[in-house]
Amino acid sequence: MRDIVIIGAGVSGSAVARELSRYQYDVLVVEANSDVCEGTSKANSGIVHAGFDTEPGSMMAKMNTRGNEMMEQLSKDLDFPFKRNGSLVLCFDEKDMDQLVYLLEKGQKNGVPGLRIITKEEVKEMEPNVTDDMVAALYAPTGGIVCPFGLNIAMAENACENGVEFQFDTEVQNIIPIEGGYRLETSRGDMETKMVINAAGVYADKFHNMVSEDKIEIIPRKGEYCLMDKKVGDFVKSTIFQLPTKYGKGVLVTPTVHGNLLAGPTAVDIEDKENTQTTAEGLEELLTKVKVSAPNIPTRQVITSFTGLRAHWTGHEFIIKEVEGAPGFIDVAGIESPGLTSSPAIGEYVAELVRGIYPKEKKVHFKATRKGIPNVAEASFEERQELIRQNPAYANVICRCEVVTEGEIMDAIHRPLGATTLDGIKRRTRAGMGRCQAGFCAPKQVEILARELGKDVSEITKSGEGSAFLTGYDKEDI
Repeated sequence: MRDIVIIGAGVSGSAVARELSRYQYDVLVVEANSDVCEGTSKANSGIVHAGFDTEPGSMMAKMNTRGNEMMEQLSKDLDFPFKRNGSLVLCFDEKDMDQLVYLLEKGQKNGVPGLRIITKEEVKEMEPNVTDDMVAALYAPTGGIVCPFGLNIAMAENACENGVEFQFDTEVQNIIPIEGGYRLETSRGDMETKMVINAAGVYADKFHNMVSEDKIEIIPRKGEYCLMDKKVGDFVKSTIFQLPTKYGKGVLVTPTVHGNLLAGPTAVDIEDKENTQTTAEGLEELLTKVKVSAPNIPTRQVITSFTGLRAHWTGHEFIIKEVEGAPGFIDVAGIESPGLTSSPAIGEYVAELVRGIYPKEKKVHFKATRKGIPNVAEASFEERQELIRQNPAYANVICRCEVVTEGEIMDAIHRPLGATTLDGIKRRTRAGMGRCQAGFCAPKQVEILARELGKDVSEITKSGEGSAFLTGYDKEDI
């Protein structure tokens, strides 16, 4: 019997896994998809929220503020991209200034440092491309941006290096209370565990409701985004929010840590927990709304659009606690925005909950740091020469748009929890994330994956079962 099984390898599950790996627990993470960061965590705005928007005293507020505090040191320890670029909430009408003051006061109650309301002139000096049709803004210097894939993968890899086991392509189908714990019936057989951490994103209600009489409902909140080319990545420097008005909450525009420009998301509650399709209507709404903040946003530079699903609980709060009547079953549910920001704090908090229920000693040799994949595109000439000296594959550029080399792709495949799919390579190295969206480099990536994994090219997929690129060979019947 395992000590702990974590359901879900997104940012919440991976953060919990990393924190638990500090202690002498036998931990298994089960994930229905083929890799970490395949659900809600892979499709979001990458914003590290300052914490002025959450309700004072709520679990959301506590996790947001603490997560923001932790992010900078964590990015250094685990070597993923993070930047404090600050955020602005634009107010478009003098009549709405009281709402801006309300946000300021909420943020101050939450302990957000440096918050202040600035004038239109100050905003325009900071961000000349925002609209003239605004009167003031709330400025939060501790707001930031992060690579969501980098954060998620770094925490999961570090957990793995510290002894946590990950099992992919494993769908949990049923959970049955047994003496001293739970039996999980999965697509890959049954497993027994003393404790369960339910970090299953939009499916967290399904697993909660298997063990509790007090039912919850998680609604998939669909949000569409547009990503723009790096040549316009400096259109804004801060993350630009809109003060909610009678016309809705609006959308944000932000630079990314990799130099792109991102706009989104829309917000539509849907029923299908697998519906990540973009729509003409949704993208039109998005581009109309973002022009309220930035009328001249260069929409002709959009290189891709995508959709994410947020796990919205009807009570609009994080549910992080042991389930009443289900000892040892801990929910990490309803983790919508600011869930990415909060994830390190959620991991810390859940680890303390677990230790209170089932204490274990700390490990003597916990490894707190992790080194990421070398970034040839950003390396100095001397650093590139040294990489090439170590492995000539670092001189062979595979993805021209993002300048990703064969050496980086090989590293992505052979690290802890290494990539086994094209999406896995993309999230670890950015190969295929540039202007051509893998139109040039995908065939070569397939060849490298097949070679390094000892597989036939027909076995290589985009994102796991059901997403194969190749179905056979030309003239194979001749």
